[in-house]
Amino acid sequence: MSSIEEANELLRDFPVVDGHNDLPWALREQVRYDIGARDIAADQSAHLHTDLARLRAGGVGAQFWSVYVRSDLPGAVTATLEQIDCVRQLIARYPADLRAALTAADMETARGEGRIASLMGAEGGHSIDNSLATLRGLYELGVRYMTLTHNDNIAWADSATDEPSVGGLSAFGREVVREMNRLGMLVDLSHVAATTMRDALDTSIAPVIFSHSSSRAICDHPRNIPDDVLERLPANGGVAMVTFVPKFVLQAAVDWTAAADENMREQGFHHLDTTAEAMKVHRLFEESNPRPVATVPTVADHLDHMREVAGVDHIGIGGDYDGTAFTPDGLDDVSGYPNLIAELLDRGWSSTDLAKLTWQNAVRVLGAAEDVAREEQSRRGPSNATLEQLDG
Repeated sequence: MSSIEEANELLRDFPVVDGHNDLPWALREQVRYDIGARDIAADQSAHLHTDLARLRAGGVGAQFWSVYVRSDLPGAVTATLEQIDCVRQLIARYPADLRAALTAADMETARGEGRIASLMGAEGGHSIDNSLATLRGLYELGVRYMTLTHNDNIAWADSATDEPSVGGLSAFGREVVREMNRLGMLVDLSHVAATTMRDALDTSIAPVIFSHSSSRAICDHPRNIPDDVLERLPANGGVAMVTFVPKFVLQAAVDWTAAADENMREQGFHHLDTTAEAMKVHRLFEESNPRPVATVPTVADHLDHMREVAGVDHIGIGGDYDGTAFTPDGLDDVSGYPNLIAELLDRGWSSTDLAKLTWQNAVRVLGAAEDVAREEQSRRGPSNATLEQLDG
């Protein structure tokens, strides 16, 4: 049996739980949520990294759909609600393929039914507008993780890609983490500064996740996870989910991206813009500045290192499809996961270890957060603390 055949066989039993897919934002940007205009039951390879056939081909069994909004977007709470509504529309439109999931048990039920468990993660604490009541509202609507920041600092937490402000988490930021623990919402530390990672690990009594981050020792980008933080995951119980974004996994791509982003800004576009007009600017830049290309082995190098430092019980996968302009060769879209599993098989990873990577670790972490929440809710009620009260 070839490695790719073995990978596909493994994924039939232990499919991928992917920590981060930006399809809802792509649908907002491309068709303003007209999901019929981007029917993912049909081939959408001309427009998207994601459709149902490619999810099936990739062996995806559970997807955290990101309900992301840009941190500089006015009305972030409203836009987040629109993103949640988009995910709900998708689940309602494709019931044979997608199943809403709120718990680890729901994920296992979906796997047993042969459907893709569909969960939601909010990307950036700006989505709660400094309100713990809004945080609770997002949880009630089905959001099961929140990334504490996106690319910019917020009032109570520092981002990896902004200048230090509060030095990690403020007092209110720590209260946000505690309230997330009480709810059973996973604390996501992708995008946050290393100081914020450490403060969150000091505060959280539930396992944390990194929904889409790789190893800083392998690629020195501030979006990645330092080894001292990876070393803390076994004690916390959390999971670091490797991302595929070339500018986070390949050092040469880091430098190229900085130049490409500056070119985007000079042409009047946000550097994260993936509309047709923006991509035309990207392509013109690339014609005269060839883009360094990441590969499947590039990503596997990160997983080898993350397994060595954090342990096989504390790693997972978060591709960031439809949230990135570029992808590695062999991981071009959501159908590519078997190529990564085959590469790891060739490197000597056991089927037991790979089952943890793809499915078991992520399910365990959500279940553990639920256990903590039950205990916390038996001890205390909701927090009504405010930013002003705790941070002045």
